[in-house]
Amino acid sequence: MTITNPQRKLRLWRRWRSTMIHDVVSASYKGEYKIEVTFDDGKGGVVDFSKYLDKGGVFSRFNDINFFRNFKINQEIGVLTWQDGIDVAPETLYAEATGTSLPNWMEKKRKSSANKTLQRTANNRR
Repeated sequence: MTITNPQRKLRLWRRWRSTMIHDVVSASYKGEYKIEVTFDDGKGGVVDFSKYLDKGGVFSRFNDINFFRNFKINQEIGVLTWQDGIDVAPETLYAEATGTSLPNWMEKKRKSSANKTLQRTANNRR
């Protein structure tokens, strides 16, 4: 059997993804803005989405509790989704549900973004 370039890329992507990201395999609404999630490695926990209410943008839709409660698991990509293509990064869900750290590549991005914000704030004060 010959593996085409797209097949190889898909296989490599799946291998990389399996070491970095865990798929949501089950989720149940627990009241208010809490959803209990379980991942493909058997770990899980309750994620409190109330902090997303203040983020604005697409997450302003969460102010409608009926909208929030109407989530689904996108089996193809292993994430919680809502109407209009709203989702939360699986790495973030995993870290919040299991009490673990975000992957290093996400921490670096977050620190870099925070440093840029601090630099802009300092420059604006001059």
